[in-house]
Amino acid sequence: MGEYYINGGGKIKGEVRVHGGKNAVLPILAATILNAGISIIHDCPEISDTYYTMDILRSVGCSVNYDDKSKTVTVDSRNADSFDIPEKLAIEMRSSVIFMGGVLGRFKQVNISHPGGCVIGKRSIGFHLDALKKMGATIEIDGCYKCKAEKLHGARINLNLPSVGATENIMLAAVLAEGETIITNAAREPEICDLQNFLNAMGACVFGAGSDIIIIKGVKKLHDVEHRIIPDRIVAGTLLAAAAITGGEIALNNVTPKHISAVTSKFVDIGCQIIEGSDFLCLKAPERLMPIENLMTCPYPGFPTDLQPQFSALMACASGSTTIHETIFESRNTHLHELNRMGANISISQDGRSFFIKGVEKLKGATVEANDLRGGVALILAGIAAEGKTTVLNSGFIERGYEKIYKTLKELGADITFRD
Repeated sequence: MGEYYINGGGKIKGEVRVHGGKNAVLPILAATILNAGISIIHDCPEISDTYYTMDILRSVGCSVNYDDKSKTVTVDSRNADSFDIPEKLAIEMRSSVIFMGGVLGRFKQVNISHPGGCVIGKRSIGFHLDALKKMGATIEIDGCYKCKAEKLHGARINLNLPSVGATENIMLAAVLAEGETIITNAAREPEICDLQNFLNAMGACVFGAGSDIIIIKGVKKLHDVEHRIIPDRIVAGTLLAAAAITGGEIALNNVTPKHISAVTSKFVDIGCQIIEGSDFLCLKAPERLMPIENLMTCPYPGFPTDLQPQFSALMACASGSTTIHETIFESRNTHLHELNRMGANISISQDGRSFFIKGVEKLKGATVEANDLRGGVALILAGIAAEGKTTVLNSGFIERGYEKIYKTLKELGADITFRD
């Protein structure tokens, strides 16, 4: 894994385009297995998780081409002929689990290892398995998950928690199933809506995404499709945070403001000025950020857990005390120990879910270690705001979700370099 070298103290200032969404492109790429045809997908981010997903598609027999200039992926799944997902690929990322629904829907069989990804909590796939069983699948666990179904059928599935991955997997499995599937307490994220739009564009019958009830009416056959991925709302929030933590200003293009309204409202609370249009956002930061008394992560449309680490870094520099409650992942706190190495004053509750942050005048440069995707980028934000030099180790985590983040920040005024 590479390293980022940062000389802190400069202000982020400028204009940048937000790339396509990581959490949108991965399930959509997995869905291309279903149509046994051609899928053309635009604005696919050039991140390692995209490449791993394309490798999984190739491993099951798809032809996949990625144009890194236009950021367009073309998948030909007509000759796909395998239901075995290689372990070495499955363990690289959490989103590999989404192939369970798609491959099972296409071949009525799938073998897949437990998914990998960032270690930020238990992240059980029990919801996924229970749902597929209700749709007629039998599941054997023998070193991997072996799922079979002579015929998938519709079912009424209530999720105990609005799991994004389980919602997506059920949607993919249900598209070609016999009858109607109803998901209650479904996840409501924008990425779910994007998946619905993609599936319907290739002939599926899915409606209700964005609400807590999604209905899928099974169809016999799908067809070729062309689609553009929605902007990455977490990248947008991260770039806004980069400007905020340095007292700078930024204009974002290719962004959907309503997707991050819960986030922009918090930027206003900490003293930033926000201007938004249909597809742009501008932020101007104060010289010193104000604290938030209480910040709680929640499923969409609440404040996203994927921006909790970045806001932890912001509040470490604020002019008062903040309490952050992490309600989604019980272990999303390792970045806090690294921030303390940079001079932050953060304590963690015994259960690891509540963080008590006393803002300091200035963070200090240090060598710190990324342990997950969002925590890693939070350390970069801290580094560009800190006094002195910061080295962030383990770039591989960050490369999973951000296109060459060091180049983007450098173009916006940060003194940052990367060494592989």
